[in-house]
Amino acid sequence: MKTIRDIENFKGVKVLVRVDFNVPVVNGSVLDDFRIRKTLPTLQYLRERGAKSILVSHIEDNTDPSATPSLEPVSRHLKKLGIECTFVKNYRNAASEIESSPEGSFILLENLRMNDGEKKNDKKFAAELASLADLYVNDAFSVSHRAHASVVAVTEFLPSYAGLLFESEVNHLSVAFHPARPFLFILGGAKFETKLPLIEKFLTIADAVFIGGALANNFFKEKGWNIGRSLVSPQDFNLKRFFDNPKLILPVDVVVTSASGKSGGQINPVGQKNIKAADAITSDDNILDVGPTTIDTLKKLIAGDTSQKPAQILWNGPLGAYEQGFKEPTMDVARVVAEATGAANTIIGGGDTLATIAELHLEDSFSFVSTGGGAMLDFLASGTLPGIEALEKSSL
Repeated sequence: MKTIRDIENFKGVKVLVRVDFNVPVVNGSVLDDFRIRKTLPTLQYLRERGAKSILVSHIEDNTDPSATPSLEPVSRHLKKLGIECTFVKNYRNAASEIESSPEGSFILLENLRMNDGEKKNDKKFAAELASLADLYVNDAFSVSHRAHASVVAVTEFLPSYAGLLFESEVNHLSVAFHPARPFLFILGGAKFETKLPLIEKFLTIADAVFIGGALANNFFKEKGWNIGRSLVSPQDFNLKRFFDNPKLILPVDVVVTSASGKSGGQINPVGQKNIKAADAITSDDNILDVGPTTIDTLKKLIAGDTSQKPAQILWNGPLGAYEQGFKEPTMDVARVVAEATGAANTIIGGGDTLATIAELHLEDSFSFVSTGGGAMLDFLASGTLPGIEALEKSSL
């Protein structure tokens, strides 16, 4: 896989740059520009060397999956970050704009998802995008687990390279395959079927694997414990094979809410939070977070004494139902992992995990913060991604 560092001359070269500007926008304003800021080193690198950069991205509306929002608010936000760019709504009208633009300039094309060919990895659409440029740069690691036209098919038509952010993601996450020890892996969130490969893999690599979030409910269920109304994946994953593994750490207590107001033998207001042992859940309970005893155990594991303190910490996914307001345990762990940075190589990622550290203003308090959610998980599980394989094939 070649990177933009391998290109000797960018002066006047037209560069199609796949970025990930899929950021939350409300009332025309970008709420969280983390992913945009992480791309700035690549954009500045291209500008300083006189490239004509054509930026392409998708953007979604998390409140309305059927909507196809515009990237125009992102173009305005880029200007606030010092990247002057011209916004072009129809990519078919971009050629003349690109030709007349000066060296070191930027053009941002409209949302890729407005063309059906993007998600279909359509070669015709990819060829149309490629016709605008002399070479292609992928700086969108966070979408490179998707075989889309702007990630995979386009590399068949242009010399293709990785951007600085893409290169950094691969280098930092690859450390997890040959980690410093002791190595602690913390995995939260839901969607057990997508995270089982990680559990299987890192129980062989890590020294300790903590499972939180709704993922733990599947273990409780296969232990034969009542999980009440809690979120759980319906499949049978044969998790009994992991029960005797000393590396596996599961919550011992959890936060639950009760639908009827009855919980733990006492009458409580409907929806009130209660702390219960993980093996004492009733049919009325809904597990929504890990409990204080579990968090204390995890914090001690992270802080440790000199001989046991982790040298490598990898964390993806919240420990509770973050979007429903169950944040405190996840925030507590974020603070402790941040404090461990320096003594340990700390790598974190995942959408809600990133939301946590943004809320705590801890984005610069870890060794590396990945922009990838699903891409990070897929890379850790398989060691590659469709976007990586496309770049490698182009290099050959």
